[in-house]
Amino acid sequence: MPGAIHAEGLVKTFGAVRALDGVDLDVPEGTVLGLLGPNGAGKTTTVRVLTTLLRPDSGRAVVAGIDVLQHPNEVRRSIGLSGQFAAVDEYLTGRENLQMVGRLYQMNAREAKIRAGELLERFNLADAADRPAKTYSGGMRRRLDLAAALVVSPPVMFMDEPTTGLDPRNRQQLWEVIQELVRGGTTLLLTTQYLEEADHLADNICVVDHGKVIARGTADQLKARTGGERVEVVVHHPDEIAPAREALTAYGKGEVTVAEHTRKLTVPVTGGAKLLAEVIRDLDTRGVEIDDIGLRRPTLDDVFISLTGHAAEVADESNGVEQDAEQKHGHGRKNRKESTK
Repeated sequence: MPGAIHAEGLVKTFGAVRALDGVDLDVPEGTVLGLLGPNGAGKTTTVRVLTTLLRPDSGRAVVAGIDVLQHPNEVRRSIGLSGQFAAVDEYLTGRENLQMVGRLYQMNAREAKIRAGELLERFNLADAADRPAKTYSGGMRRRLDLAAALVVSPPVMFMDEPTTGLDPRNRQQLWEVIQELVRGGTTLLLTTQYLEEADHLADNICVVDHGKVIARGTADQLKARTGGERVEVVVHHPDEIAPAREALTAYGKGEVTVAEHTRKLTVPVTGGAKLLAEVIRDLDTRGVEIDDIGLRRPTLDDVFISLTGHAAEVADESNGVEQDAEQKHGHGRKNRKESTK
């Protein structure tokens, strides 16, 4: 049975740019899917198709059990969307912004006022609630935008780069809000280039590049594809690189790589902490003085490098080819007010 978000063969082109090239997704109800990819990979275009802001050239999508192409208005009533940029009315106060969104979703005035107050407290904006949004800092606007996406407690949420521009404390606070939402049954599709964020929040991850899903699975499954554990050793003196390499070769399951300028040696291994203890004893027996040694497990950054050939970039996707192509073909960003009409 398809999940709360389901897509088959989504294709979207902008002139010569193929932003989506047959994207398939399935997000079970009450889970978080992390959509990862470098700039211009197709993440934002995927979100815009699933939230009815763009029509695909071909393919099919169902959100909250509703066909996105056949019943877009019904889909909009069942979702929340927070885009890459804060879509707030800077001349309204924070409270007025949230009340306006509530009214657009057919809440009565009293309900909208109560909900606005709850969200202002939740996002630490209560002290600034009655100030115009134009006086807010960038981080405050971002939090107000996220609060607006949660006014109606939608069953399905889309967050496109939600923590861009937030400081570490506010980012952690948002993670807690997301986890609370999911515990309450909300399904979330999250695009991000913060690998720690996907590792922390996502039940499953899809890696996209050039409009295609090139890998999918849990964070642990994707990390396992990069080759497992490795021992890293930093020797104290360059003359100790050769004996350290000899020792590591005996324990490794592959080639020992050496970074001469940092005096660091790395080798893939199996055996975990027990093996690490043996390596330390062997190096000590050989008289190799070490500055640092550790057992390193793959990170999602390693996954990016192995799958796409480069590390993830924490940058604004509006600088990418995907966004440029959309703007050139008249598909600029629509704000949330349009999506709730």
